[in-house]
Amino acid sequence: MEIESFRALLTEQGQALLAELQGFTAERELALATALRREHPAELVRAAFEQARLRQRAEAKFGADAASMYFTQPGVEQATRRPVAEWRAGRFAALGVRRLADLCCGIGGDAVALARAGIAVLAVDRDELTCEVARANAAALGVAELVEVRRADVADVDTAGFDAVFTDPARRTSRGRVFDPEAYSPPLSWAVEAARSAPFGALKVAPGIPHELVPEGAEAEWVSDRGEVKEAVLWFGTAAAEPYRATLLPGPHSLSGGALPDPPVGPVGRYLYEPDGAVIRGRMVAEVVAAVHGRLIDPMIAYVTSDELRPTPYAQAYELTDVLPFQVKRLKALVKERRIGTVVVKKRGASVVPEELRRQLKPAGPNAVTVIVARTAAGPVMMLGQPVGPAT
Repeated sequence: MEIESFRALLTEQGQALLAELQGFTAERELALATALRREHPAELVRAAFEQARLRQRAEAKFGADAASMYFTQPGVEQATRRPVAEWRAGRFAALGVRRLADLCCGIGGDAVALARAGIAVLAVDRDELTCEVARANAAALGVAELVEVRRADVADVDTAGFDAVFTDPARRTSRGRVFDPEAYSPPLSWAVEAARSAPFGALKVAPGIPHELVPEGAEAEWVSDRGEVKEAVLWFGTAAAEPYRATLLPGPHSLSGGALPDPPVGPVGRYLYEPDGAVIRGRMVAEVVAAVHGRLIDPMIAYVTSDELRPTPYAQAYELTDVLPFQVKRLKALVKERRIGTVVVKKRGASVVPEELRRQLKPAGPNAVTVIVARTAAGPVMMLGQPVGPAT
């Protein structure tokens, strides 16, 4: 979208068009666009449809806010989900932060969450259109008085006097995702120094960041939302007792750790626990083992087992009915015998493609089962069972 087209959407005519397109469906798009072009400039109609489509895509991240926000296509893809941004803003507020520099602010999702937490924000981005969108979002969501949007190179911003610095480096180029942290824009090393320039700092990194790249003195936090790992953040100044943290949303539930010894390994018991992805990324499976008085089924596999049920918010529990050597033929016979029509297949450490295995089983019937295929010291096994409630 060109910046002139975006600015036209902020006019009275543009706002009327956007209001008319709320809730439109793809089936109506052609007829609606034809009708609207009779009353409005074609370029404005095109921009309004583009914005309306982006708002619909953004509902998954921003909920009801998306209907009144503004987006670019990269902004929708790269913006922080609202629950995650609110969690981070809450952490900053709890640390006593009142003024924060948000570097690489994008469309302003984090800036809005921070402002809603009572924090005055300087939101910086070098792209002119992105800055216009961030400014419009702060106004649309009623926090413009707390958010100053500035177009600048983040390297030129003086962060002296701010309580905290938050940096969200770009981790994508025209070629796709960037995996080398020093290829981020700005690079990880620069962002670390920026975070350390204030009493408190935080910077987003890819969830797959190697633990050896976590800087000395930083607290690494992995955040998942509804079971899906969304981001990792390096925190500075928090004086955390443990180097790693896993936070699960909604909840929130936060688990700190990273210092326990390797957990014991033993045979599969009555219950199997599948730790949340944030727990696994943060290498805190040992903390889950300790919480459920359990053991691993294999030293390199993140499945925990125990002989009794001890619910934990950090892992989904399954009550097992069968633990057998993995054989497709035997599994197919069990599925047929028990009239199972719904099969959820999970696997770790086994050369199994869940979709292909499900097709091979040809499930039919009213019952359901979860099949977990995993490597153990005794060889690959298939574990059949049912989830025991949600991971609370």
